[in-house]
Amino acid sequence: MKITDIMTTDVTTCKPDITIRELASKMMELDVGSIPISDGERLLGIVTDRDIVIRGIAAQVSLDRPVSQILTSHLVTGTTDMSIKDAAEIMSKHQIRRLPIVQNDQLIGIVSLGDIAVRDRTDDNASMILEEVSESDNTRLQ
Repeated sequence: MKITDIMTTDVTTCKPDITIRELASKMMELDVGSIPISDGERLLGIVTDRDIVIRGIAAQVSLDRPVSQILTSHLVTGTTDMSIKDAAEIMSKHQIRRLPIVQNDQLIGIVSLGDIAVRDRTDDNASMILEEVSESDNTRLQ
């Protein structure tokens, strides 16, 4: 099974000049934990709810500043031709919960740990990723 079979393709993106406050409101409205940041032509980064808390609020960055100040720009991405297993291995290796799928620097879709857990019941991909990501989260908390 290919990653394109399970990825979300209707992904809302925001421009890098949107404020942190506006982005947080958009995340609440959409009930999502991250929003990719794009200039309309290419994927520039992603902002997660954790980025808002750690890089924004905890670092005392004004919520009226642009999200470009807190986004994760060194992205790990996948491609449309990869398998679910390949995506799971990348997510596990990099300890990430969401993998943007790109083609020619443009966002095509996004796959989350939840997508793999719900839609790929053929092996233990989701539990492998969750174990690695949870291990990373626990290490950071200590």
